[in-house]
Amino acid sequence: MDKIHVGGQAVIEGVMMRAPRSVAIAVRRPDGEIVVRKELVVPLSERFPIVKLPIIRGAVALFTSLIIGIKALNFSANEAMTEEEKDKEKEKKKDGDKEGGSELSSWAMAGTMSIAFGFGICLFFLFPLYLTKLLTPVIGDNNIVFNLVDGVIRVIVFLAYIWGISRMEDIQRVFQYHGAEHKSIFAFEDGVELSIENVRRYPRLHPRCGTSFLLIVMLVSIAVFSLIPKLWPFYLKAGSRIVLLPMIAGISYEFLKWSATHDSHPLVKMVITPGLALQRLTTREPDDSQIEVAIRSLNEALEVNAGYKDDRLVV
Repeated sequence: MDKIHVGGQAVIEGVMMRAPRSVAIAVRRPDGEIVVRKELVVPLSERFPIVKLPIIRGAVALFTSLIIGIKALNFSANEAMTEEEKDKEKEKKKDGDKEGGSELSSWAMAGTMSIAFGFGICLFFLFPLYLTKLLTPVIGDNNIVFNLVDGVIRVIVFLAYIWGISRMEDIQRVFQYHGAEHKSIFAFEDGVELSIENVRRYPRLHPRCGTSFLLIVMLVSIAVFSLIPKLWPFYLKAGSRIVLLPMIAGISYEFLKWSATHDSHPLVKMVITPGLALQRLTTREPDDSQIEVAIRSLNEALEVNAGYKDDRLVV
């Protein structure tokens, strides 16, 4: 039987796992119970064959992951609340929430995604560009130098952001679940039984991690943005960074996908080392209760996925 590809994401007090045709979110409630939400997901590539093309599939994967990830975070935030916190939340929403639920509506979800996406673009792409523009009298107007400085500032801002949030106590628990997610996926890929004892012994750093993907995006953007003419005004340079982001995501996705299947090659090991090093900030060693949640999420995703076929899956 061919192996299927699985991925995941740490959420608040839980883990979201994805198989080719399924998504499962497992969250531990304050009373210790593990609650699960799972669903079947039809790949976009079945409805739109163009999505299978290289570069395009990476851009689509980025935005799809963003949507699924925010939904998973919303679900986990609601389930991780204590009953007292839920009661307070309901009181706040009594007057304005016609749906009466505590989860985000479709419009609220779209707004949250827009704000998150806009914040990321401003912080990691437009802010470094503006700083580099201010440094032009010092660094000169050479296109290569300008884009190298812009890229270095972008990476520094990204690393500072990761370091900053890693200091937060609540985020450190999320990072523990991140480690549990990686360990569970390693165990599944190795074909061993998904038990706490087996999963515990695997490393918490995974070459296909989203953290590594984001670092690759930062580095690929340096090369892509160097193609932008230096004579363009600031607003065109800023706009081009937004327009080129899907292509950058697509290229980064292809590299990450390729490196994951050639990770034994010495050159590939050298290239992916920075991403693995960065994961030392975004993952922590999980405890057994967190590993249990990750295993539950992965098993539920695999159960929903079982019996279906696509070009990567034969069961």
